[in-house]
Amino acid sequence: MGELDDVQAFFGVVRAGGFREAAREGGTSASRLSEAVRRLEARLDVRLLHRTTRSVAATEAGRRLMSRLVPALAEVEGALDEAGTLAHEPAGTLRLNVPESAARLVLARILPPFLAAHPRVVVEVTTQEAFVDILAGGFDAGIRYEERLEQDMIAVPVGPRRQRFAAAASPAYLAGAGVPEHPRDLARHACLRSRFGIARGRPWEFERGGETVLVDPAGPLLVQAGGGSELAVRSAIAGVGVVHLFEDWLRPHFERGELAPVLEDWWPRFDGPFLYFSGRHLVPPPLRAFVDFVKSPAGRWDF
Repeated sequence: MGELDDVQAFFGVVRAGGFREAAREGGTSASRLSEAVRRLEARLDVRLLHRTTRSVAATEAGRRLMSRLVPALAEVEGALDEAGTLAHEPAGTLRLNVPESAARLVLARILPPFLAAHPRVVVEVTTQEAFVDILAGGFDAGIRYEERLEQDMIAVPVGPRRQRFAAAASPAYLAGAGVPEHPRDLARHACLRSRFGIARGRPWEFERGGETVLVDPAGPLLVQAGGGSELAVRSAIAGVGVVHLFEDWLRPHFERGELAPVLEDWWPRFDGPFLYFSGRHLVPPPLRAFVDFVKSPAGRWDF
């Protein structure tokens, strides 16, 4: 970096026609510029400037160096201008790490209008259920629920602010197996379970009127949460058993009559997800644009 500073000093002196003139233009002193040119000449072992008490002129070596520096420094200046432009004009790649539910229920609604508003941004989405270190993984941001966020992360609400977990089964299954009246009745039903990582399936939680009931379900199917959840839904539609999943995920199947709500007055509510990212570094322009969009009316859920 010191050598580049000396090169710029030489360039400024030749362009301005003297040390004093270059010092005035650059906001420095003539003695500093003179010392910088001497260092450059010593490093190159060649005289670059003829100096007299009244004028400064480039030597043959100095003129040749100037002929190479003019286009080179112009390219550097153009690169710096472009980098400065990108800081204000969103462009580049935004890398997100999200669970399958967020990709389906949040990003599917937000990304189309965001990409239409920012055509120079490319979004890469990786779906992963486990909480990951987004910085170590090379991601700009992630989406997770509040209990899984690290303390040093900036978190911005994204998607619906209140959600419910729903239980459902096909009308044909309920006609044959009966309709559960209480969460404990699920012990007599075929339940289609999900698990995270290598852990066994989690208990299903239900609540009503301040009472919380945890059910440890059993059944013929255990899928990996996220990627396997749609298999559980399809199996429920086929009459295999009862599925337990996000209400918004199941809602289209309720509307088409493929599934019927089970124990609806026991469905627990919980807070919606957050977009999270590190505040330890400058926020890249694509991420800043996405955060601004999420906060805008176009990216907000009003329920």
